[in-house]
Amino acid sequence: MEWGLGMANAHSIILHQYDSSPFSEKIRLALRLKNLAWSQVDIPMIMPKPDVIPLTGGYRRTPVLQIGADIYCDTALILRELEQRFPMPTLNLPGHEGLSSMVAAWADGRWFQASVGIVFEAIGEGLSDEFRQDRQSMSGRLFNTETLKETAPMLKDQWRAQLMWIEERLAGGRGAGTGDWLISTKPGLVDVHAHMNVWFVNLLARDFFEECLAHAPEARAWFQRLNAIEGQSPDVLGSKDALDIARRAAPRLVSASASYEPQGFGPGETVMTAPDDYARDWVTGELVHADAHRIILRRKTDECETVHVHFPRAGYLTRRA
Repeated sequence: MEWGLGMANAHSIILHQYDSSPFSEKIRLALRLKNLAWSQVDIPMIMPKPDVIPLTGGYRRTPVLQIGADIYCDTALILRELEQRFPMPTLNLPGHEGLSSMVAAWADGRWFQASVGIVFEAIGEGLSDEFRQDRQSMSGRLFNTETLKETAPMLKDQWRAQLMWIEERLAGGRGAGTGDWLISTKPGLVDVHAHMNVWFVNLLARDFFEECLAHAPEARAWFQRLNAIEGQSPDVLGSKDALDIARRAAPRLVSASASYEPQGFGPGETVMTAPDDYARDWVTGELVHADAHRIILRRKTDECETVHVHFPRAGYLTRRA
């Protein structure tokens, strides 16, 4: 069902996503764990993304979270914002503080790269030329099916080895009474980050998933427990409606400040921000706020007027325009 502006408003959680995106699933899981109401905007898997770019200023990764005229890029920052705005129930449980960000850097980086190779090898023949070209542009590397077939056995070794870290942690937690979850007696941010790659490989490389999980019973049971958690079903929102919500809203008030900045940035300067690994599309805007965790840029467009675009600091490069 397609809902209009009567259902979602400037206070609604709007997730721009697509169903098979593992990073979207990370946020969907967090929303289920927090039992939050949210709206879903389905976006293209590949460029062009005509109703996303006006919101983000050029950032093309998935997902993007929108609340009114505030646009949040990257799952690390999206999760931080959800915790700040909706602290109960918390996912940043005792023992997860800081550690969850370290786990995310591993899960989103080294482990995800192994997952991508395995998944693309499994479904490579069915991928369209447009998808291949898009991912080549995004990564800066050739998308070669034969190379994927050659490297897949080595990537599977790496993937299994990293899965067994989860198995060891869960088994070790049995004696401490936390064996159901990675750190605490409840699922938290560490579980959310670690879940993503298992979900992705299960979705698109099922045979390999079954082979691995047959030798990791604790990890299999943990994965099943997370998947069984139910939350609120999202409303479906059109992308044009999401733009209209941003246009009608004003960005949330935030202190115009820049605490200690190694590069000496100050509010009002024009700066550029981009991921430091792939899909390095620079977003330019007026610096509103900067601290150790995030940077906020003010941008103006015809489609949505004034928006604040939020980026994390870790994993992103920022320079003067």
